[in-house]
Amino acid sequence: MLHNSGYNSCDKRIPTFNSEKDRLLMFRNPLLLVAIGLTFGVAVWGIVDTQGLAQIAAEEVRILFRSRGWFVMLTATVLLLTCAWLALSRYGQVRLGKDGERPEFSTMSWLSMMFAAGMGVGLLFYGAAEPISHYLFINQHAPEMPAHEAAGAALFITHFHWGLHAWAIYGLTGLVIAYFSFRKGTPQLISAPIKKTFGEKKWVAVIGWLVDLLSIYAIAIGLAGSVAMGVFQVQDGLAALFSWDSVGLSVTLTVFGVLVMAYILPLTVDLGKGMALLSNTALLISVGLMVYLLLVGPTYFLMNGIVEGIGAYLTKAIPQGFRTYTFFEEAVEGWFSAWTLNYMVWWLAWSPFVGVFIARISKGRTIREFIAGVLLAPTAFSIFWFGIFGGLGFYQGAAGKLDPSVIETNINQTTFLLLDTLPLSALTTVATIAAAFLFIVTSVVSAAYVLAMFSTGGDQNPSVKVKLVWGGLLGFLGLAMILSNSVSAVRQIIALSAGPFVFIVVLLMVCLLKSLKQENL
Repeated sequence: MLHNSGYNSCDKRIPTFNSEKDRLLMFRNPLLLVAIGLTFGVAVWGIVDTQGLAQIAAEEVRILFRSRGWFVMLTATVLLLTCAWLALSRYGQVRLGKDGERPEFSTMSWLSMMFAAGMGVGLLFYGAAEPISHYLFINQHAPEMPAHEAAGAALFITHFHWGLHAWAIYGLTGLVIAYFSFRKGTPQLISAPIKKTFGEKKWVAVIGWLVDLLSIYAIAIGLAGSVAMGVFQVQDGLAALFSWDSVGLSVTLTVFGVLVMAYILPLTVDLGKGMALLSNTALLISVGLMVYLLLVGPTYFLMNGIVEGIGAYLTKAIPQGFRTYTFFEEAVEGWFSAWTLNYMVWWLAWSPFVGVFIARISKGRTIREFIAGVLLAPTAFSIFWFGIFGGLGFYQGAAGKLDPSVIETNINQTTFLLLDTLPLSALTTVATIAAAFLFIVTSVVSAAYVLAMFSTGGDQNPSVKVKLVWGGLLGFLGLAMILSNSVSAVRQIIALSAGPFVFIVVLLMVCLLKSLKQENL
């Protein structure tokens, strides 16, 4: 998945850490030490005072969203429009690498690895739960709206959260990193485009150091949150499979322990075809599950909903990107903050990790090919995914086979309760658990690699010791969030870590546009 990509080793400013002595000196790297200390401190805080951390995060996020919510939405929409313009402009032909280079991965492997890193377990977790959540909220605050319109609106807002705006955040970040690293010879660090564009000035060095530190922090917190959600998903899947009435802390910690053991071993070996295999397997299981549900469920109903969903998304997605619900009641503003704004900053928190990851596997592709693949394929998949899971949730709820209020008592169980209404529920439950587990493992291993690379100046082959340190810290942070036993708390802690990236991603966009003007086309 992540291979050496031939950086310019002649550039004396770029540390390579090739010798054993260099690897030992990594632990004298101030960025590495500060990043480890910061993330370790948050992890300890979360374990010692879980509720205190959650409460502070909730308050800070509330202030952040109230003061900068408009800027978050504007930024996401501008990133999407910029990506569309680049793909359609003459710059679309620029290759991410030397002009004669070609992609090293097949298109299918490229898309599956990218998708597994960017969304993964979130789709399994929210497949039915999110559309139903929005539907219940609409029913409560707009009871005059007909049920079919409420269901359509719920699906649309779900598509919006997981569609083009999300992948534009990932895509623009990844495009900047890929362009500067493969075409300009910089290390794959978030700070590298800034330093390359604005030169070796003191303020640039300071800003670059802070950007790299904030990138590491955002990746660690964002990934730990996904670890917690993955553990919630797996434990509730086991509860559904074995008909347990409740899941105790012992089961949670057992699932967490198995997960840690599963990702520690891959951190000791080279990342390559093995990770691609895991990503492909997880995606194949997910696709098989989706197709099975489409065929055994009310196919005509689901396909009708998907077609309508595509039409609604194509006509409303861009305008929705400018909506901030300013003139609505406080409950609607709260819903907007808890869902839409939370998702946008969640994608921002993940953008350093997913962006670098996408960049690493996209060498040799043109800007047009990169943007088309990164934005369109995952968005199309998400529309089908939520159309099937959300549509089934509405259908089975109307038939009295699924109680929609389950999301208010235990949102983690929604997917498994939906599967239980269909044939071969034990098999589909096992498939969901397996896919969730694989998605988490691939994400943690990839993130530990990226964190090790970031904290060692862009070293393309960080030592096993550094990767294991980050693997352990990710597990420690994940445990802190697991102990909160609250999906809402996890989402707020992630959102808090992503605040600065609203500005950083805009700066990266400026760097890319300035550099592209110098291309000789």
